[in-house]
Amino acid sequence: MKIAILTSPNQWFVPYAKILNNKIISSELYFNHENIIKSYDIVFILSYHKIISKEYLKKNKHNIVIHASALPKGKGWAPMFWQILEGNNDIPFSMFEADSGIDSGKIYMQRVLKLTGYELNNELRDKQANFTINMCLEFIKNYHIYQNPKAQYGVESVYSKRNIEDSKLDINKTIKEQFNLLRIVDNENYPAFFELDGHRYILKIELEEKKGGGE
Repeated sequence: MKIAILTSPNQWFVPYAKILNNKIISSELYFNHENIIKSYDIVFILSYHKIISKEYLKKNKHNIVIHASALPKGKGWAPMFWQILEGNNDIPFSMFEADSGIDSGKIYMQRVLKLTGYELNNELRDKQANFTINMCLEFIKNYHIYQNPKAQYGVESVYSKRNIEDSKLDINKTIKEQFNLLRIVDNENYPAFFELDGHRYILKIELEEKKGGGE
């Protein structure tokens, strides 16, 4: 099989795209779909933020996207983080064929990532990425089972894009009540904050490393 991996440059998934590239022998890694000249049996489109025209999609047998929701529920932006905010720790992932619609293609497989409820942003990203990698490898290994996708069915819903203001804490709520928000904030790019008497205060969260005990 001729396989390519497509992801956006300069973003969190790049190191994981390189891991997947190394795991799939003779695969090729791209950071812009317009650089894909050849045709492939499979192009894994993972954490890629440009719109790809039908012209490019038609060149390949499979153009595969993995989205962290039970499609058609949870289309759109940051589905795993929105579900964590809703209190969910069993996060469904859908592998589907890319088409001209928004997360609307036929589904190859669905799996569930089980979280503990205590992971913070970096660990959440790591689990999300490795779960995605494993789904890609499973698809290749068991291609004869998954090669014929099925149409989506059910009630559609769409998540909006998250921005810096979505990391705002409510000073009238407890930390425990807002722990899921603290789990998903990015300490560098969109840290948690609260406002008091016209002032904005930034909060950063990290898990304390356990120190080795004595005798």
